[in-house]
Amino acid sequence: MGKKFDMPEVIAVFPLPGALLLPRSRLPLHIFEPRYLAMLEDALKTPERLIGMVQPNKVPGRDGHGLHQIGCAGRVTQFSETEDGRYLITLSGMSRFRVLREVNGFTPYRRCEVSWTGFERDLGRDETDTGFDRESFMNLLSRYFTARELQTDWEGLQEADDELLINSLSMLLDFDPEDKQALLEAPCLSTRRETLVTLIEYSLRGGDGEEIMQ
Repeated sequence: MGKKFDMPEVIAVFPLPGALLLPRSRLPLHIFEPRYLAMLEDALKTPERLIGMVQPNKVPGRDGHGLHQIGCAGRVTQFSETEDGRYLITLSGMSRFRVLREVNGFTPYRRCEVSWTGFERDLGRDETDTGFDRESFMNLLSRYFTARELQTDWEGLQEADDELLINSLSMLLDFDPEDKQALLEAPCLSTRRETLVTLIEYSLRGGDGEEIMQ
């Protein structure tokens, strides 16, 4: 729990539709817009090196978008600069947060005052899912990948622990931003798994109750 006391009250936020970061997971990002290059440079100057990933919503606000209340902060753990000044970075998920208010200032990127209360578990050990029927889940996932004509490392998925498997799929699969937000806000791993299964089943039905032909 020591990390909890290092979490700042104000963080830079990166509103990127469809990009999901979860605690103890890793998100690769390509940074090239000038305002987000400035955000990265400023983050690297701080001890925490945190950037908050948050979904924009449809409420009008700055830049035409509001922000969802719940996001997830990641620590910059890897970065490399290209010859033309772009950055390839990796964010390692630390903890979810609740946006209290947006902070006005002179930075070209957005900053928010946030609360970490209620997300203490994010800074703890890996979660387990005692109700997880892995065989049934993998069968469903196989149908989904076949229907979408996707390829994956099935051996790696079989060997992944519960949290890595569920969180990685939540981040990688092609769901709508609002669905990604639901996965983020799931209070525990089992709830996230149930939400993920529902989304996969809905996709297999084509979203209209009819099964996609296999």
